[in-house]
Amino acid sequence: MKLYYSPGACSLASHIVLREIGKPFALDRIDKASKKTEAGEDFLSINPKGAVPVLETAEGEVLTEGAAILQFLADANGKEVLAPRAGTMARARVQEMLNFVASELHIAFGPLFSKTSTTAEKDAAKSKIAEKFSWLERSLADGRSHLTGKDFTVADAYAFVVANWANFTGIALDKWPRLKAFMERVAARATVQAAMKAEGLI
Repeated sequence: MKLYYSPGACSLASHIVLREIGKPFALDRIDKASKKTEAGEDFLSINPKGAVPVLETAEGEVLTEGAAILQFLADANGKEVLAPRAGTMARARVQEMLNFVASELHIAFGPLFSKTSTTAEKDAAKSKIAEKFSWLERSLADGRSHLTGKDFTVADAYAFVVANWANFTGIALDKWPRLKAFMERVAARATVQAAMKAEGLI
C-alpha cells in the first residue's frame, strides 16, 4: 500500500491508522503548491481533486477521501476495534463522529489556512471551531477515554489530527479540559508518535 500525504494535513489520520494496522506501507509526500509527488509525478493524474489523503492499494486501486480510507483500512484488515462491524450501533457511532469531524470541524478550520481570509472571517472561524470543540467536550463528559467509548477508533485518529490544528492557529485548548486530556492521550500513542515523527512534525 502507498499513502500520498502532506505533513500535518488530514492525511495524518490515515498514516496513524496504517501504523495501528501494522502492515507494510509506503509514503509519498505531496507538494501542495506544485501538486507534485516526491518523485516528481503529477499528483493530479493520481487524484484529480488534488487533495490528500490518497491510498493506493496493493491491487492498484486508488481510494480518496479520508473517512472512506480510514474505514477501508480497518475493515480490510479485520480491525474491528478501529472500526466496529458494519450494521452495529458501535459502527454507526464511529461513522457519526467521522462525519462530524469531516463536515463540521474540518471545514471550520478552512478560513484559518486561507491566505485570502480577512481578520473578520478568521475570527468567525475561531468562533465556529469553539462551538465544535464544546460539542466534543460534552461528548467526553461521561468519562469515556475516547470519542465513542473506551477504545481508540479511526474516528479518534481523524478528530485528533484536525483538533491538533489548534496548535498552529493560535487556539488554546484550556477551555476544554476533557478535549485537551483526550488529545494528550492520543498524542502519547506509539503509533501517533511514529507517524508524527515520520512527517517531521515532532
